[in-house]
Amino acid sequence: MNDTASQGVATRTARVGKYRWRVCAMLLAATTINYVDRQVLGVLAPFLQTEIGWNEIEYGYIVTSFQAAYAIGLLCTGAIIDRFGTRIGYAIAISVWSLAAMAHSLAGSVVGFAAARFALGLGEAGNFPAAIKTVAEWFPRRERALAVGVFNAGSNVGAVLAPLLVPVIAATWGWQAAFLFTGVLSATWLAGWLLTYRTPDDQPKLTKAELDYIRSDPPEPTVKVPWLQLLRHRQAWAFVAAKFITDPVWWLFLFWLGKFLASEYKLSLSTIGLPMIVVYLMADVGSIAGGWLAGRFMRMGWDVNRARKGAMLTCALCVAPIVLVTQVDSLWIAVALIGLAMAGHQGWSANVFTLPSDMFPRHAVASVVGIGGFAGAVGGMLMSVFTGAQLESTGSYARIFLIAGCAYLVALAVVHLLVPKLQPAAFERAPAA
Repeated sequence: MNDTASQGVATRTARVGKYRWRVCAMLLAATTINYVDRQVLGVLAPFLQTEIGWNEIEYGYIVTSFQAAYAIGLLCTGAIIDRFGTRIGYAIAISVWSLAAMAHSLAGSVVGFAAARFALGLGEAGNFPAAIKTVAEWFPRRERALAVGVFNAGSNVGAVLAPLLVPVIAATWGWQAAFLFTGVLSATWLAGWLLTYRTPDDQPKLTKAELDYIRSDPPEPTVKVPWLQLLRHRQAWAFVAAKFITDPVWWLFLFWLGKFLASEYKLSLSTIGLPMIVVYLMADVGSIAGGWLAGRFMRMGWDVNRARKGAMLTCALCVAPIVLVTQVDSLWIAVALIGLAMAGHQGWSANVFTLPSDMFPRHAVASVVGIGGFAGAVGGMLMSVFTGAQLESTGSYARIFLIAGCAYLVALAVVHLLVPKLQPAAFERAPAA
């Protein structure tokens, strides 16, 4: 019976078609480029610090300029993407970040790098709102978490590719070439996007069977809602809370993981690469597995609410053991704990990013994602300040990782209190102009 059921599922999938996964592959490529672009400066920072002559405080200003712009951009770009649609909105975002990435090659001072990073943050902020909205347009609800998990894996691919490619390019053609290279990658993706992307209703290569499958969810309301109006709904605050509480843990790993491994296990630049690659590869697996798990629960007959929160709980429990990482003496046990936590975060993100499309109509998804992303970026900035102060005063990561390990369970409790059934937000009529 199981073999017969499996064959039936495979037959239905083949009959429906798979063009939507080509679109998801483009989102994966864009997210990978996004993270390569933002990681270039981190890879080159030790060399540029000597070359340009900035000090640690000035480098902090450069990093903060990116975070601030990213927060502002997430607040604004969602509304822009909802206004112009994913095809044009995504094109605007990647055009800005492509030009900003290449502009780094012209910088020769702290102010120049800070300005380039600010522009990069504004452009890159559009990636996730545009990608999430694209998933909402191209995938039925039961597949969205998996699709988000697939393209979100690009964040880890980019984090692995940057330390592999950037030093080689910089050593061969100069540090300016590294920034130009990533900008050219972005521009190449943009050309492919504009030439091939259409919404499902306008895509001639999409079969009627696949279009019907994509549109198999119940009809959604069509009223247009300004993003300020969205904040009147608990559903928006649930997503905002989830991002504000848990995004800082991801920023913590991005900015402090290398420093933690180097200080605790005496790793050098030549030996730190392999542990970090292993950690990000584990995060890749978690990103896809977390999205797959929610879909698996739905195929078992669970409703969206139970499936989504069940997957989120599983991911939250994967992060919890990170509280033990300061107590272990083995590097590879520490890598396993950190990798499990990062895998849990990425699986969590695959499901959290799907919440807006679970609870809001498609035309409002990018705006909700942008608002939540803004909250997550602000939380990340606060976490960076706390981490720096904590390490300066105690030199210990114990309290930092304790907070990280508990954050996801707290966030899930808040989400459940705000939206116990993940009920869609109700929009009765369009607001007055």
